[in-house]
Amino acid sequence: MQTRQLGTLSVSALGLGCMGMSEFYGSGDDAESIATIHRALELGVTLLDTADMYGPHTNEKLVGRAIADRRDKVILATKCGIVRGPNPDTRVINGRPEYIKASCDGSLKRLGIDVIDLYQLHRVDPETPIEDSVGAMADLVRAGKVRAIGLSEADSDTLRRGHAVHPLASVQTEYSIWSRDPEDDVLATCRQLGIGFLAYSPLGRGFLTGQIKRFEDFAPDDFRRHSPRFQGDNFKKNLALVEHVADIAKAKGCSPSQLALAWVLAGGDFIVPIPGTKRRKYLEENLGALSVKLTAEDMSRIEAAFPKGAAAGTRYPANWGQPVPR
Repeated sequence: MQTRQLGTLSVSALGLGCMGMSEFYGSGDDAESIATIHRALELGVTLLDTADMYGPHTNEKLVGRAIADRRDKVILATKCGIVRGPNPDTRVINGRPEYIKASCDGSLKRLGIDVIDLYQLHRVDPETPIEDSVGAMADLVRAGKVRAIGLSEADSDTLRRGHAVHPLASVQTEYSIWSRDPEDDVLATCRQLGIGFLAYSPLGRGFLTGQIKRFEDFAPDDFRRHSPRFQGDNFKKNLALVEHVADIAKAKGCSPSQLALAWVLAGGDFIVPIPGTKRRKYLEENLGALSVKLTAEDMSRIEAAFPKGAAAGTRYPANWGQPVPR
């Protein structure tokens, strides 16, 4: 397995996002999800990513059960900062120090572990200075509860301010052929400061796999039913873009998923994609991306077929004022 660095943490070049095993993408199957985690570890994947808000809490418990007898094979990443109330659709951002420290204790208990390898602030709290939030996370490192810390969906200025308080191992942000905002400045900041970049949804929430053909195929509780990129004309326009990606993949002798992941991997050795799946067959397909080497000509063809900003529709609905999945 190829490895990459997130600060002081050495992780597999491709991680596994566990969110969809418990929520947001239709019904789950705990037995198959645990089997998928076990298969990932067998194949050399070391980085597992979860969060306390997935479920809420049930995903951490699931991951904890899966790694109970193989903790030494895992670099475990989890997150805090999004609080869900009695109504699961209600979400509040909280980055206060006392909340972060209490959340860490809760995650340690649910995961059944003594130390979290990578503890991340899921969203930056606009009401709490990032220096205070990162300071609390640094306290957790000094207490031996956390090995390294990171942020999620943070801009360049926030990364610099947080990194000045305590070294950040990573920032986690959506990044794929159809979501390229990090290219504006965050990726450059990561290179400059030596911060790793975790690319979530590197397959465009499944759209870049080429397997999504109809909006009607989404389960009633699949949050993509509310995503602008999966609506009406946007869906049709994006489907056409993905078809171009599929053509390039066919010529390259790989699947669209593998091409999309290889594209993210080619962005720099500090980037670690964490595609999510709850099925072993897709896990194994995704790992095939590590053998796909894109030439300059391949990258040019992909850029021409799917240039930055080409995806139709915003990442999230305009009326979603609360934090959304991931």
